Amino acid sequence: MKIEDMKIPFSRYGSFLVISPIYFGDYDQNALYIRMIRGGDEKSGAIFKINLVEEELVLQDYEVEFSPHLLRLIGNKGTLECCFSSESTIRIKGNGLSLQLTALTGSYDYALACPDQSWEINSFKQKRRFRIIPIEGNVDVRAPFEVDKSKFIHIICRPNGSDQTFETAISDYQIIFEKDTSLELSFIESVKRVEDEFTCWKEKTLKVPDQYRSGWEMASYITWSCVVKAEGLLTRPAMFMSKNWMTNIWSWDHCFNAMALMKEQPELAWDQYCIFFDSQDESGALPDFLNDQSSLWNCCKPPIHGWTLKWMMERSPYITNEKLSEIYDPLVKWTNWWYIHRDDDHDGIPQYNHGNDSGWDNSTVFSEGIPVETPDLATFLIIQMDVLATIAKRLGKTNEEKAWKKRADETLNKMMEHFWTEDGFQACLSGSHKPISSQSLILFIPFILGDRLSKMQKDVLLHRLLHQNQFETDHGFATESLASPYYRQDGYWRGPIWAPSTMLLIEGLKAIGEIDLAKKTAENFCTMANQSGMAENFNAVSGEGLRDPAFTWTSSVFLILAHEL
Repeated sequence: MKIEDMKIPFSRYGSFLVISPIYFGDYDQNALYIRMIRGGDEKSGAIFKINLVEEELVLQDYEVEFSPHLLRLIGNKGTLECCFSSESTIRIKGNGLSLQLTALTGSYDYALACPDQSWEINSFKQKRRFRIIPIEGNVDVRAPFEVDKSKFIHIICRPNGSDQTFETAISDYQIIFEKDTSLELSFIESVKRVEDEFTCWKEKTLKVPDQYRSGWEMASYITWSCVVKAEGLLTRPAMFMSKNWMTNIWSWDHCFNAMALMKEQPELAWDQYCIFFDSQDESGALPDFLNDQSSLWNCCKPPIHGWTLKWMMERSPYITNEKLSEIYDPLVKWTNWWYIHRDDDHDGIPQYNHGNDSGWDNSTVFSEGIPVETPDLATFLIIQMDVLATIAKRLGKTNEEKAWKKRADETLNKMMEHFWTEDGFQACLSGSHKPISSQSLILFIPFILGDRLSKMQKDVLLHRLLHQNQFETDHGFATESLASPYYRQDGYWRGPIWAPSTMLLIEGLKAIGEIDLAKKTAENFCTMANQSGMAENFNAVSGEGLRDPAFTWTSSVFLILAHEL
């Protein structure tokens, strides 16, 4: 494939280093870059631009061969092979050509020759140092220094004399360089070790029907390679949403990744589930997103954590009373936060202050202003309080069990008074309770209440979903009715199919007994993802992948749904 066809980043489990094109900003989209994804998604993280050089000419075009353990760049007369020998080290081996790395420098960046013939590249922009280590052949660095930084930094790795091959390692570190023990292995041994590690991951990845094999391979690689090690604000290993540009974890995305890991890797699943609670504010709020260096508190995400915990408890004995005791108080604080800090009109129905709080950032339920009261938020809180009642019972907290049951019932009654109409659920502006005209799929999230809905309510919602509005396509359910004036093929939450909305809808359909429709929806989604890749979202009509093409919660939902098929 060509560089422009390389949509999935090359990385490995635990690493903050990535090799990929950069599809945004003023970067050469026909080039590969070594990137650092520490610090979140507001920067590209570009460290070095990769250029292949043959006979002193920079190649403008070359082929790329990609596997989870080896990246091969194929020129006219030679090849370059890249492997992650460890979380912090990239090994690069060339045959018949040379490599030029151009550092993307900022203020104060410099190159320093070290006594052992290696070079230190100090990147103030990345807040890291990079050690360029010659293993075979020569490394020449051109970095003319002026005033307080290197004017530019070019690193040339080439064969020595008449030899055809060279090998160089690039290690990242913060303060003191300690030689990576993986450098004691040969290049071939390093490739084999990574291959074996990925094979072990696949053995612990949910199994799927044979027709989804290609999607399974892709989803396995994306979920494996998107895990970064615990560091800084990340108190546990964390599965980022992507190593393209969505290089954070968000406080509902992480739940779907935890669910996919629960059966075969419960400890890692529990880490994904609990990591946001490690950063919980005293008020009970969870941050919107986290990375190793920062967190955002301007928004939050919906309280799906009770629903997630219930789903995982039903499928794994790993969640013992000890685990429930660990999460009970944080889940209580998170639930109470909504009632204390997100109910401005004191009507017992919490609100979203922004579309981002819901996870459905630009859903049409937010088209008439804020704050907004929505049935999905009430639904999540009811289920979360039901789960808290279950946990309280298991932990012997009888009075708290009764209190949670009562609060859940009270919220259900208020939810029906606020939102139910003869045509189904609606959203409204908080305070005035003015109804909001919307044809968003978010209004069908209450399906997950199951038998808390009456038969009449189930029938009305199903009729509206399948007949009254045009949500269903050959690939699943659009997030905005195709008949809506606000529908857009690439309208984010105003049209495209998303993994989380699909997962929630399928679980809701199962909860009301619509097993065949749930199965059909799962099959449609899995077929689409198997063909179009694990994209951030999908064109509801064509099934084409949209936005970030290598997303973990899409991978996780695909694995869950295909496995349960």
